[in-house]
Amino acid sequence: MPAVVLVLLDGVGDVSVAALRHQSPLQAAHTPFLDAAASLSALPHSKAPPPPCSLPISPPPSLSPPPHGPHDSGSALDALAVLGLCDTVAPGVAPGSDTAHLSLLGYPPQTYYRGRGAFESMGAGMHMRVGDVAFKCNFATLKDEVVVSRRCDRHFEEEGPILCAAIDGTVVDDVPGAVPVSVSCSYATEHRCGVVLRALDGKPLSDEVSGTDPLKDNLPLGRSEQKSGAREPERAAQTAAAINAVSDRICAMLETHPLNAERASRGKAPANVVLLRGCAARAEAPTFLERHGLRGCVLAPTRIIAGLAESVGMKVLPNPPGATGDYRTRLSAKVKATVEAVASGCYDFIFLHVKAIDDASHDSNLGLKVRFIEAADLMVGQLVRHLQPHGRCGLIVTGDHSTPVLYGDHSCEPVPFLATFTDNVWREYVSRYGEAEVIAMTDVEIEPPAEHAGVPEHASLRAASKDGNNDDTGAKLAFNEVSAARGYLGRFPGCEVMRIVSAMRESLTSVK
Repeated sequence: MPAVVLVLLDGVGDVSVAALRHQSPLQAAHTPFLDAAASLSALPHSKAPPPPCSLPISPPPSLSPPPHGPHDSGSALDALAVLGLCDTVAPGVAPGSDTAHLSLLGYPPQTYYRGRGAFESMGAGMHMRVGDVAFKCNFATLKDEVVVSRRCDRHFEEEGPILCAAIDGTVVDDVPGAVPVSVSCSYATEHRCGVVLRALDGKPLSDEVSGTDPLKDNLPLGRSEQKSGAREPERAAQTAAAINAVSDRICAMLETHPLNAERASRGKAPANVVLLRGCAARAEAPTFLERHGLRGCVLAPTRIIAGLAESVGMKVLPNPPGATGDYRTRLSAKVKATVEAVASGCYDFIFLHVKAIDDASHDSNLGLKVRFIEAADLMVGQLVRHLQPHGRCGLIVTGDHSTPVLYGDHSCEPVPFLATFTDNVWREYVSRYGEAEVIAMTDVEIEPPAEHAGVPEHASLRAASKDGNNDDTGAKLAFNEVSAARGYLGRFPGCEVMRIVSAMRESLTSVK
């Protein structure tokens, strides 16, 4: 059964970097497979920019004349792909991964977003009842009431579960003015965990409260407060008091935990605080099948993405061995699992999430970001090759937000968006390189880049050759921010993406 596969490269967007000759990491990276696919994109046949936030065409392969805008009515009728820039939430908004993913999956965050805590906790396998509240949490380092590091250690997969087990099952019922609560805690990935609070008085907790995460290093540990305009201010105040009591109790437990003494003996910073953020009750939303008429699944070791998918009724596929969602992730294992999902015939839409590019951006590791982009490019090449025996599939590659390495945080720049079909891309690969060479290029196990390898020499020396100028020179498009701005889709909002997916799926099922 044909399916549409969306490859989400978390944090892939960026800005120009002086060390890369004023190119973005995407421009500087060697990405032959993504660029070959992008080169198939329809051209606007006009130097005038498309109207902002519009989707001027119906999706391929049967591209109809655009309903508005400066494009030539027949320019894309035979297009094999379309390229553009996507504001995943809205222009000028620096979205979180959670709000961006909600929008891309067709759920406007203005309507459905309650906070990211429930997504993280559900993705970590925690059950939430009506009335519970949950938090997306970091194990962090606290000194003199100041959070000196919001991430105690990215390599925390052995120690994290031990500390979570120590916190799990805690009861805080002796603080005046606070709702008595029980605490559930489950390890997620890297330095992250999920925490769920359940009231012991039988009444729902309020999620109209702030958390304790200061969101930046070297700031005081926050204290939870009720939000202005809370619908039940008394209950919100009691919930905030409970959150502060839980935070204090966890700090006391972690400060004396033997694991932190052992970390100190090795010269490592203690994991002596859990930062609580994104307080949220479970979201109420129609299922993905109800909303789009598509059977959807997600392959995402990152717990917040898995939890978001679960909250809208998408199937969360088991993580294949080695697909860790961090710097050690095995991208070839994700390819194999995605191909198996397509071959099963159980799904119309498969969402493949790649996290490591975003981690490198948050760590301001320029070389690692470039190298993981190149690894993701090879992953796309492998995916196209191994999907060939399963017939024509839709293929979308995009990001959820930009995370410039120079800033180390999300920004408001739009991300490249490519939509095509695997048979079109395979023919382009073979035409460019020859079938034997494509097979040789993709017949490898993709190794995770070394964390401190630095910027590849070819990236730091590369001239601005992938700028995608679509003028009278006839230069072809490439998969990067500058080139995508000149693509046929122009610049459009993320709420349109599922319309593209649905139309691609419809075109697949109409092909005899």
